[in-house]
Amino acid sequence: MKTQVHSPHFTKPCATASTVATAAAASSLWLGTLALGLALPVQAQTQTPVTNAAQATQPTALKVSEIAFGLDHPWAVAFLPGGDYLVTERSGQMRLIDERGRVGAPLAGVPRVVAEGQGGLLDLVLDRQFEQNRRLFFCFAEADPNNSSRNSTALASATLAENRQSLENVQIIFHQMPRIKSELHFGCRIAQSQDGSLFLALGERSHARQQAQRTGNHLGKIVHLLPDGSPHPDNPFLNNGAGVPDIWSWGHRNPQGAVITPDGKLWVNEHGPQGGDELNLIERGKNYGWPIITHGRNYGIGTRIGEGTHKPGMEQPAYQWTPSIAPSGMAYLHSDRYGLEWQNSLFIGSLRFGTLHRMSLHGDTAQEEEQLLLGPDERIRDVRESPDGYLYLLTDSRNGRLLRIEPPEPVVAPPLPDEAPQATGTQAPDGAVPAGPVLAVPPSGAL
Repeated sequence: MKTQVHSPHFTKPCATASTVATAAAASSLWLGTLALGLALPVQAQTQTPVTNAAQATQPTALKVSEIAFGLDHPWAVAFLPGGDYLVTERSGQMRLIDERGRVGAPLAGVPRVVAEGQGGLLDLVLDRQFEQNRRLFFCFAEADPNNSSRNSTALASATLAENRQSLENVQIIFHQMPRIKSELHFGCRIAQSQDGSLFLALGERSHARQQAQRTGNHLGKIVHLLPDGSPHPDNPFLNNGAGVPDIWSWGHRNPQGAVITPDGKLWVNEHGPQGGDELNLIERGKNYGWPIITHGRNYGIGTRIGEGTHKPGMEQPAYQWTPSIAPSGMAYLHSDRYGLEWQNSLFIGSLRFGTLHRMSLHGDTAQEEEQLLLGPDERIRDVRESPDGYLYLLTDSRNGRLLRIEPPEPVVAPPLPDEAPQATGTQAPDGAVPAGPVLAVPPSGAL
């Protein structure tokens, strides 16, 4: 296991996310697919960026340990009893990584996926009763069986074989409808509530964005399902015919992170277009506005989308990023492994800047407290809290890595002058070095 400290260059001030975005915008043209999670350049934002104290400060370095490497665009990680990891790769494989970081062969039984564009094998969660039933849920891009040029997001359940080498009892329990011709905006994040029901966040597939406002389909929706894939009985359209019975909320663009906090609230982040990435508190039967309202703009030309940023009957984000950070995986930290300041915060990965964004929650609002730098060339795809309270990251590349964030080392204050030991010229007991002042060692690379 290899420990690394990813830190800014200490010989000159480190650029913040906002200044990095400004420099990049001045030198290249962004195409629409960057905010969708692909590494392509984009044109400068034309609207005024959101600013706050966290964005005005230098990102803090993250100290991480590398658990595994050589993964093919990993998308999600789950923690198995006993210390092993289960990871999905966008290209269609699900792999076991043992506690020593050894990457296993692909598991048998994974359905065929559409591994094109942003599609592939995507999110993964273990059932809350996994230790009793070995059940898991995963979502992926699925081809239309009658027209291979069309596809959509599907949700499946399965059981992990006792030897952990294959999936058994695989059932596709939900199909996003309609299927369309697109390689973009699959969404595909899963959150399981305390009652065992599932929230699945679905993208509007980009080319059909107006459908996000129409409740007769699954495009740009969050659906709420029972574990067998049937609609949850509390869904707003279940019995009134005003919409598809699976729908919980609508007006979404491309959700990329979802988590349920201890108070039962569902938080989802999603990509905006050119600007306007959002963190939303998702509530039953609410309309989140896309593409009628947004804080983002049309790619390249910077013109307004829809009717502006606000409209009665449509929800405002709890927080929004302009310029975009391309948010992805998200975790809520329950533990105090990293100190009380980090406890009860949301952590959101950025696909654009290689940063991890810590958010504090205040009722229905959120505030970015700090940015943590993994590396400007890194793409943080997933963020998870392990059962023992550590935060893990997946990086999205052909040589993707599984990383653990290490807690800060405790700071030991030097003794006060009147408490300093007096030199006696004799060796301390058992050969120990006599206590003395603690010297501050500069970070790696510091001058």
